[in-house]
Amino acid sequence: MKRILLAYTLSALCLLPAFAGGGEGSLPISYVNPFIGTTNFGTTNPGAVCPNGMMSVVPFNVMGSEDNKYDKDARWWSTPYEYHNCFFTGYSHVNLSGVGCPELGSLLLMPTTGELSVDYKEYGSRYKDEQASPGYYSNFLTRYNVKTEVSATPRTGVSRFTFPAGQSHVLLNLGEGLTNETGAFLKQVSDTEFEGMKLLGTFCYNPQAVFPIYFVMRVNKQPASSGYWKKQRPMTGVEAEWDPDNGRYKLYTRYRKEIAGDDIGAFLTFNTTEGEQIEVQMGVSFVSIENARLNLDTEQSGKNFSQVLADARMRWNEDLSRILVEGGTEEQKTVFYTALYHTLIHPNILQDVNGQYPAMESDQILTTKGERYTVFSLWDTYRNVHQLLTLVYPERQLQMVRSMLDMYREHGWLPKWELYGRETLTMEGDPSIPVIVDTWLKGLRDFDIDLAYEAMYKSATLPGAENLLRPDNDDYMSLGYVPLREQYDNSVSHALEYYIADYSLSLLADALGKRAAEQGKKAEARKYQADARLFYNRSLGYKHYYSKEFGTFRPILPDGQFYSPFNPRQGENFEPNPGFHEGSSWNYTFYVPHDVYGEQGPGLEFFHDFGTKENDERSTDEILPWDFLDIGVTKKFLIREWERAQKETVTPNCKMQCSGCGAKSFGGGVCYESKSKMD
Repeated sequence: MKRILLAYTLSALCLLPAFAGGGEGSLPISYVNPFIGTTNFGTTNPGAVCPNGMMSVVPFNVMGSEDNKYDKDARWWSTPYEYHNCFFTGYSHVNLSGVGCPELGSLLLMPTTGELSVDYKEYGSRYKDEQASPGYYSNFLTRYNVKTEVSATPRTGVSRFTFPAGQSHVLLNLGEGLTNETGAFLKQVSDTEFEGMKLLGTFCYNPQAVFPIYFVMRVNKQPASSGYWKKQRPMTGVEAEWDPDNGRYKLYTRYRKEIAGDDIGAFLTFNTTEGEQIEVQMGVSFVSIENARLNLDTEQSGKNFSQVLADARMRWNEDLSRILVEGGTEEQKTVFYTALYHTLIHPNILQDVNGQYPAMESDQILTTKGERYTVFSLWDTYRNVHQLLTLVYPERQLQMVRSMLDMYREHGWLPKWELYGRETLTMEGDPSIPVIVDTWLKGLRDFDIDLAYEAMYKSATLPGAENLLRPDNDDYMSLGYVPLREQYDNSVSHALEYYIADYSLSLLADALGKRAAEQGKKAEARKYQADARLFYNRSLGYKHYYSKEFGTFRPILPDGQFYSPFNPRQGENFEPNPGFHEGSSWNYTFYVPHDVYGEQGPGLEFFHDFGTKENDERSTDEILPWDFLDIGVTKKFLIREWERAQKETVTPNCKMQCSGCGAKSFGGGVCYESKSKMD
């Protein structure tokens, strides 16, 4: 199939300043290639979305045909689109980007022609001529000779279908999608408008983390006919004689009230002329149908497809233009701006245009004065995305931190992996702490830091039985590590995340202690200083796991002995691995970002353990065990640090500050001096 990186500039964007790094008239959006990351399990998609928008409209091509390379129902699959697939079954509305578990990706909208079919295995089509750019996606359905285009506002989507002459259809399928939940209802409000709800949730093995999405769909042309469909349950014997549609899709052509079920949908049939375009608008809300309609009326009132697209591209260019790149190749600029584009998809807004949103783990509907964000996949984003947002999009990062604190007010806990007001408890650690601490220490302080500290201290100190975020906190607090109590309990991964969180908390406690001292609050200052020492000392507990025998981290049993038999390479390619989550010991051994150089293993000791022996003339690249590691971009760093390890030694008493220590480098509170200088 032909892929085109769309690089045109709409007339509305001609008013924008030219991009300094891309030649005359080049704009940052022209470097974004949304197809990057859509193969090799990257799980991104090329659909239309606005920066941090609730709505995304994505081509759905992962079901219905054996011609597809990947099928959502045949294997583990978590994305609505895969680059190598070829069978299109509609556009899904509100999707996740870059995640490892399937969810959302529903409200499937599909144009067809000819005889009406409502079975996606029958009505799906091959396609060609894909085009994608920020805020836009298009393809051509070869079975129907229909050109499809989609764009989005922050809370609504719009599709434009260019039909041939004849009988044409628009289908809304509520029975399929990526979500593991079932159940929906639908009501035809007028000849051109439908409203309804679909149940979503059960993300990553969390059967109670469910939530509804409400929608309103409109078309801009009166259909010749319309109705519903529903998949009937199979029947046998005499019962089957009463319903000729049992076990099949039943069309409802003379019924206009509400319909509900697991596999339902709506169809609209049009008599179209050659090249006639029909636009379909979709507004959504996680509060109510009324709010979905309000979102649609507010964001698309009086606008056609081209105007919505121009607005979306304007938003993207403004956001991407906060970083202007000079020099480099065109390919490097594409890599950079596409990566920046992907970082601005999640977290996304949750509140409707009136400020209403579903409260965290509650049936309450609350109202925010600012932005309320959702999709806090913090295990994925706490290391780098939020740090970037703090530097480049500080007003957005501040609203995200406020959203996290509001979740604590509403639910009693900071988020771990929050999804549309539900806590999924996916992945490891206590990841809100590094995000909030980094934000505050970088100078963004317009939020309640005392409430934030209260929330962090709670998860860091409560016993495991009472602790939603650290269920193994008893062992961690008493032993300094988490022992392996079940074969695949991810104990080492848990502890490494806690060490990072505690180190971050120690930095905040130290800063708050200094603030209290300056205010003359001596008792409060002493309390913070004691907390800082406690959490800093805890953060060094990673050393328990270091095994000199293997030069890696190694799980520890409840009796304090290292786990045996042990293979540091186990865990490659998602193989289950005692003590480690989605990785091998080799991967996790380097995961001490708060104490990179370390006072003792793994730190520089790792490099010394692999150091050259006397008369060894091999190069660094030949010595280090690359075949054990999934190194990626860190290879140069490891070579540099290994070579430094041959020349430097640790000065263990130089902590927290390097000033006056004759230091060459500093990491995690430990300084290094050259051996020649020490001699």
